[in-house]
Amino acid sequence: MRKEARMLLAKSLDSLVLAIERFNSPWDRGRQEVMLILLDRAFELLLKSAILHKGGRIREAREKETIGFDKCVRKCVSEEGVKCLTNEQALTVQIVNSLRDAAQHYMVHVSEQQLYLYAQAGVTLYGDIVQAVFGQNAKSNMTKTETYEERAKRLFTKEAANMKLLVVVDKLLTGFDAPPCTYLYIDKSMQDHGLFQAICRVNRLDGEDKDFGYIVDYKDLFKKVENAFAVYTSELDHSAGGADPEVLLQDRLKKGKERLDNAIEGLALLCEPVEPPKGELEHIHYFCGNTEIPANLKDREPRRAALYKAVVTLVRTYANIADELEAAGYGAADIGRTKQSLAHYLNVREIIRKASGETLDLKAYEADMRHLIDTYIEADEPRTISPFDNMGLLELIVKTGIANAIASHLGGLKGDKDAIAETIENNVRRKIIQEQLNDPAYYEKMSTLLDEIITTRKAKAIEYEEYLKRIADLARRAESGLADDTPELLKNSRGLRALYNNLKNTRGTAVQAKRVAEAPGEYTVSGDPVLGLAVKLDAAVKRVRPDGWRGVQPREQVIKAALYEILRDEAEVERIFPIIKAQGEY
Repeated sequence: MRKEARMLLAKSLDSLVLAIERFNSPWDRGRQEVMLILLDRAFELLLKSAILHKGGRIREAREKETIGFDKCVRKCVSEEGVKCLTNEQALTVQIVNSLRDAAQHYMVHVSEQQLYLYAQAGVTLYGDIVQAVFGQNAKSNMTKTETYEERAKRLFTKEAANMKLLVVVDKLLTGFDAPPCTYLYIDKSMQDHGLFQAICRVNRLDGEDKDFGYIVDYKDLFKKVENAFAVYTSELDHSAGGADPEVLLQDRLKKGKERLDNAIEGLALLCEPVEPPKGELEHIHYFCGNTEIPANLKDREPRRAALYKAVVTLVRTYANIADELEAAGYGAADIGRTKQSLAHYLNVREIIRKASGETLDLKAYEADMRHLIDTYIEADEPRTISPFDNMGLLELIVKTGIANAIASHLGGLKGDKDAIAETIENNVRRKIIQEQLNDPAYYEKMSTLLDEIITTRKAKAIEYEEYLKRIADLARRAESGLADDTPELLKNSRGLRALYNNLKNTRGTAVQAKRVAEAPGEYTVSGDPVLGLAVKLDAAVKRVRPDGWRGVQPREQVIKAALYEILRDEAEVERIFPIIKAQGEY
């Protein structure tokens, strides 16, 4: 085979492999487009390789560039000495090319079943051409079961979030390296090398979150593990020099005590910079920052993340030997101090979570959790204790009033007015930061009002009761996203409300309002030209938006084109588009 033909064939096969990998990818973003583009490239390079192999030419006289896809197909269908495609095969190749053209230059949408048919037909045809032209077998010899197993193993090792549990029988004991694998459940009898190889599946570190693997043994194999280590170590070569290759069994309780002591010491060092007297307020200052500086809450995130991680480590190391503390070497006084430290750091974590607004909001999971409970757990009818369980602090303030919210949510702060105030302020600040992209104009105003309230409180210019009234009102407005003067038409649409707020009082408003006023019949709503413009933009987006448009540039361009038809200003389109992109209703 000629050198250039061999090179093109190799690159063609690379593209085919990448196309198949993309087809099997669990990530849907750009999956169809990339798969079709790579499949088309695989066929174009394959046809050029076939033409060269059969003695044809892929460049016209005095041309540096090679011929295009269509000409390759015509040559392979009709040119004497080069012909290697039937009319039916050529049609299949041209269909793939037309889909690639749509995917690359505009957009393409085919059902999953159609995509599978195109992929299967493409791979089959590719193998037929390679077999006919080069006498090679390019088809995979794997069965469907083997193909599935390979994909499952790849997900487990490379994309562990998409394959968290893998059940195998007599497989993957050797030659399988999966660093994310943390737990191994053994439910069959094994011994010697087989057992040793099995438990070694979890011995690879995988980032900072994995210090060691866990073996969950349902067959009481520990004695056999000791024997397996003995068999393995007896075969080690000690003559090579370097690090000692011995495998050492360590005492679980001794190691557990060491880890627990280190966890407590690590938390003590982490909290050491907290200013005396190291109460709730001082911890809030250190981990959440100064409420007068908006960026502080975000900047202190690494400190809070380190605290949360260290507390989780403490809880895990304590739980590992909680029932065997005396056997691990702790005296009665040591056990008391250890439990006191655990309670203290759990309380600190809870205070910081509430102060930073980082408590988990369970509302997004309630429907799924209820389905699981109803399906798999048999219990008596639930008895409602409080209608406000699992609410965040701001929502609780809105639903029950600030006094009840403080009593039920911040009772652990023991009436410390400054700590309570800074906790509420940080929660409002977090809400503002979270919603900033959704409605920049509105939440910029909320941020300014929060700064004024904080300054007034610290200057002691208002009584505490008046402060609570003001911060409660601000919390209500931040939580709802509604200003007091919001037009009725906007109250049920966050997207329309965001458009209105960000078209109003901006640099382009005067020009836009003037243009709106020139066509009152088309734009004006209740005498408000900006509201009319917002309504028109909202309707245009809902009319033209393609499915799955976010992150797909050609589809995003469709929406931008509709915006430009109304705004006639590229800069204004680019300013408004991120706001539209952030709205879930679009």
